[in-house]
Amino acid sequence: MTRLEVFSDAAFAFALTTLVVSVGSIPGDLPELIEALKRVPAFALSFAQIGLFWLAHRGWSRRYGLEDGWTTGLTLGMIFTILVYVFPLRLMFSTFLSWASGGWLPTDFIAESAWEVQALLGIYGIGFFVLAGVLASLFYRALRCSEQLLLDEEEVLITKSGIGAWLSQSVIGLVSALWALLLPAKLGVMAGFIYFLIPFAMMLNGKYFSRRLRNLKNELEKAHEE
Repeated sequence: MTRLEVFSDAAFAFALTTLVVSVGSIPGDLPELIEALKRVPAFALSFAQIGLFWLAHRGWSRRYGLEDGWTTGLTLGMIFTILVYVFPLRLMFSTFLSWASGGWLPTDFIAESAWEVQALLGIYGIGFFVLAGVLASLFYRALRCSEQLLLDEEEVLITKSGIGAWLSQSVIGLVSALWALLLPAKLGVMAGFIYFLIPFAMMLNGKYFSRRLRNLKNELEKAHEE
């Protein structure tokens, strides 16, 4: 493990701690306990979102192990963003779950107008855009250092797949943020549903690079037989 990876792990752990601390005080009776438990789904989704970014960065670090100026700067930018991103993230999920449950699940974000919801969606989208963009940039940096890292053709394709996966997510985050901030309230509040495009983008990216990997393996096998 590099010192950069250790530092990023500690920062992600601190972000999750901040997420827990932001829940509030310890329940003092049964109604307060039930009310606190109703906040668990929003916490779980927030935890999962931060965990996905951490797993992606951990996988990148384990595969490439780079620790130059570019990767250090990108990782520090990611850590800074994730620490700021914690609060909009929790507010975003608690607001969505409150809306989806008809108000049964509580929300930590009290919006007095549609524009405030749009602003929350926009802030969340910008954070998502930056975090996914940093991961795409890290994979791109690894691709630029392919000779230094002695990557073979298969590993180069895997690296390009990482760029495609995170770049597409970054674009979706940006589109959602712009949708929320620039469109009228009737349409702007629907910006969160744009994130449902992510599974389709991942599927297309995975199919494209899986086909390229199969073709590459077939070519290598034929060359080996000859």
